[in-house]
Amino acid sequence: MNNFTLGIIFATASLSVNTTTAMAQVSAADSVMNHAKGNKLSVGGYGEAAYSRNFYSDNGNRYTTPSLYKKDPSHGRFDIPHAVIYLGYDFGKGWTMGTEIEFEHGGSGSAIEYEADEAIEFEHETEKGGEVELEQFWLQKSFSKAFNIKAGHIVVPFGLTNAHHEPLNFFTVYRPEGENTILPCTWHQTGISFWGRTGDFRYEAQMIAGLDAYHFSRANWIQGGTSSPFEFEVANKYGFLARVDNYTIPGLRIGVSTYAGQAMHNNVPHDSEKGEKKKIKGNVYLGSLDFTYNKYNWIARGNIDYGYVSNAKEIAQLSYPNVQYVKPYESGNGKYFGSHAMAMMLEVGYDIFSQIHKLREDNQRLYVFGHIEHYDSYIHATTKQWTNRTILATGINYYPIPQIAIKAEYNYRNLKKGYNDEPSINIGIAYEGFFL
Repeated sequence: MNNFTLGIIFATASLSVNTTTAMAQVSAADSVMNHAKGNKLSVGGYGEAAYSRNFYSDNGNRYTTPSLYKKDPSHGRFDIPHAVIYLGYDFGKGWTMGTEIEFEHGGSGSAIEYEADEAIEFEHETEKGGEVELEQFWLQKSFSKAFNIKAGHIVVPFGLTNAHHEPLNFFTVYRPEGENTILPCTWHQTGISFWGRTGDFRYEAQMIAGLDAYHFSRANWIQGGTSSPFEFEVANKYGFLARVDNYTIPGLRIGVSTYAGQAMHNNVPHDSEKGEKKKIKGNVYLGSLDFTYNKYNWIARGNIDYGYVSNAKEIAQLSYPNVQYVKPYESGNGKYFGSHAMAMMLEVGYDIFSQIHKLREDNQRLYVFGHIEHYDSYIHATTKQWTNRTILATGINYYPIPQIAIKAEYNYRNLKKGYNDEPSINIGIAYEGFFL
């Protein structure tokens, strides 16, 4: 997120080699096969490796008693936020398959070790944090450009970042912080999708497994709702997404997306909630407006997201029975959950190499950009806590070739009065491209 970040970012794109940012014009939900153009097999991947330097405390209590950590030293870290492999195959007659395997933070680091000096035994070791996830695995039948059916594990393209999460689709080294904090990101679940493009419009409608309210939190709102400790994805309740993108104005894409679904009673065993608990619905309602503009050497992107979850008080008490819901904003790091959350972002960049003929002809670009975000994962009428944040960033993205970007930025996270602000410097390298 906000760090002095040396990021190596690998990503697969589904569009022309001549336009690095064109990925932002196409939904990631169908990007795996868009490039194929008759090829049977497609292979690609993306990933990020990052070095971070943060000029603020990394103590877990820094929001509880901020005055104690105001003068703490800066800290740095290396990370591999994402490393992804895409595999796609065209079976013919309109049938295609797509997969996406993602290693987050370098994978889980889990291994079986042979300990010859410890009674000659095998030990299961977890050597580092991280995750390995199957983000996409689907079969698709295409009847026409205007109508396709996809079933399996799919990306849920709610908001800007979920629909366009590949790393050349944002100027900052890390994904935009607001959507990445309050929403599952990249949001992927099992279900069925109907999508297509007709004229200047692209549409998508999905029915997917519902979220689990027991994984909601104050710091990350509904982000953890896709988590499941089981070998299967619980689907006692369902979620429904609708998204429409318009391309009427050259260079401009405007998207609207909505989501609705019940998040309570979506766990195991299904009859575990009795009595008054059965009345708690935990209905999730989300709405988002986002856009991408890429023309005249300018790139601009933005989004506005707002969401509501019913029965937030009851959910907080069920999830954390030893914590009171009354005035939760007065405490520091307690795991409360609020009914409302929001995120908004705007970033604008200009290619200054467009004014230099030799560099322009060589297809090199240098974007100077500004970036601003504001988000709150726990909106309350009287809250003045650390969940209310504003991000200010400025920097450059240099493209020596269209598939590679070198990023540098200064990033400043501004918190409400009473908390310490969190500045950082970020540097990163990114590339996108299919290998086969």
